[in-house]
Amino acid sequence: MQTRKLGNELDVYPVGLGCMGMSFGYGGQPEVDAIATLRRAVDIGVNFFDTAEVYGP
Repeated sequence: MQTRKLGNELDVYPVGLGCMGMSFGYGGQPEVDAIATLRRAVDIGVNFFDTAEVYGP
């Protein structure tokens, strides 16, 4: 998959992982499951994680 520029320096894949589901947004999930999801995403090459301060404390 081709990467795209994000800002001036970052190259990211055009498909990322939205992390709101790991917070209160959709009822959350157990921390162990959230960590497993993040690790799996990194393992398969995801390098763009959509997060926001509003997602958690």
